[in-house]
Amino acid sequence: MAHTTSNPKIHEGRNLKRFRELMSLKQDALAFELGEDWNQQKISLLEQKEKIDSDILEQVAAILKIPAEAIRNFDEDQAINIITNTYHDHSSNNSNDNSFNQGTINLNPIEKIIQLHEEKIALYERMLKEKDEMMERLERLIKTK
Repeated sequence: MAHTTSNPKIHEGRNLKRFRELMSLKQDALAFELGEDWNQQKISLLEQKEKIDSDILEQVAAILKIPAEAIRNFDEDQAINIITNTYHDHSSNNSNDNSFNQGTINLNPIEKIIQLHEEKIALYERMLKEKDEMMERLERLIKTK
């Protein structure tokens, strides 16, 4: 029961390979997840197919935790066109026309780490306070019985 796509340029096997690699999943690991009938060579052959059987595609999509339609419909050319059409480099635009410059974003990872550490400390202190309150309640409950 093979699935036919409306766009002949879409290669489901290559799309599967791209998504699998994005998830940092090796062919052996995918084969293991699919079951005993599968091995690395069968995954390699599957990734060479232009169209993949719908049942297998659904199983693989479930393992990768993505919709099967993402594998069926992903078109690399369209994705590149979208990126090309939405990315504009304003650094070479020195004219005084109506161009919009979003400015520069400076991220300081050390400050972010310090902020996260402080949040973690505050959370830990709240948890300790809750634990102490719970212990007091339990001690009062034991004394009343």
